[in-house]
Amino acid sequence: MSYAEEVASSRRLAILQALYFAPGYTLSAVELRRQVEFAGYITSMDKMAAELAWLAEMTLIELLELDVVRLNARGEDVAFGRSQTPGVRRPSPGGM
Repeated sequence: MSYAEEVASSRRLAILQALYFAPGYTLSAVELRRQVEFAGYITSMDKMAAELAWLAEMTLIELLELDVVRLNARGEDVAFGRSQTPGVRRPSPGGM
C-alpha cells in the first residue's frame, strides 16, 4: 500500500469515527472536515467531498440534503473494527 493510500484509509476511518461521536451520528461536511483535521488529516473541501462520495458508494454513510452526512449501521461496524472494508484502516486495539 502506498503512503497516499495509507493516509486515505486513515482519513476515512477518522471520518467514520467522527460521525459515530456526533449527535444523531450526523454532521455537516464542513464540521466533519473540522473534526477530521483535529485528528491530524488536513483536508480540502474537494478531498472531503471525494472521500464522502467514496464512503457513500461503499454504503458506510448516507449523504443527506444540504451537505449533511449520517453514519449508518454498516459504517459503525467498520468504525469499531467489527467488520472490514478495503480502503478503510482498521482501528487500533482499544482505540477510538
